[in-house]
Amino acid sequence: MTFVQLIECRTSRLDEMNRLVGRWVEQTKGKRTATHAVVGKDRSDASHVVEIVEFPSYEDAMRNSNLPETDKVFHELLALCDEMPTFTDLDVVRDERLYADTARRFFETIAAAGPLAPLDGLLAEDYHDHDPGNEQPTIGMDAVRREIGMWRGAFDFTFHVEDQFTQDDRVCTRWIWKGRQKAEFLGLPNTRQLVKMTGTTIHRFDDSGKIAEGWWEYDRLGLMGQLGALDELEN
Repeated sequence: MTFVQLIECRTSRLDEMNRLVGRWVEQTKGKRTATHAVVGKDRSDASHVVEIVEFPSYEDAMRNSNLPETDKVFHELLALCDEMPTFTDLDVVRDERLYADTARRFFETIAAAGPLAPLDGLLAEDYHDHDPGNEQPTIGMDAVRREIGMWRGAFDFTFHVEDQFTQDDRVCTRWIWKGRQKAEFLGLPNTRQLVKMTGTTIHRFDDSGKIAEGWWEYDRLGLMGQLGALDELEN
């Protein structure tokens, strides 16, 4: 479940605080688990400052807190506050913008080089996948990993997200997929061909913020043509 920490303090040294946070961002690049941070100043009281920090989960927030850079910046932050800051821990029960971020992370994760990362932070355990290339829905984490593994085994690929639209519990993502074949795919020999196709995926999210269902539409015929599967028909 997505987790948010609300930090409130009073300070007359906001510019110094912003520079401090900026240094922390640089020092923790590639290590911090925070996904989004917003600092706001109270319109009616300029000394009242609120920082909202988002994490994928409470556990990720704790890992972030345990970074030595975080401990150092916290003590420096205290010195800039006029009084002890207050902390409020919140489990997010609904945030449509986060749904879009999760959908984007899903595409990044399945295309990332190396072993396929765990998907349990993105997909519900009983996730249902609807692909026009499959007669029946793919159901469950293990089955989805096998389906993704088929594509990853045959191609090195990337997704480029062109557009995303969010409505209620659904996110629609329009994407461009580019890859190079590196092994047999659906009975087609390895061409080492660079290929490209466009597609759209609609994801439905459950109450925990995980993807519960997905519907795919993509230019499968165009892909097969690039791999030479239609050559005999054209001749």
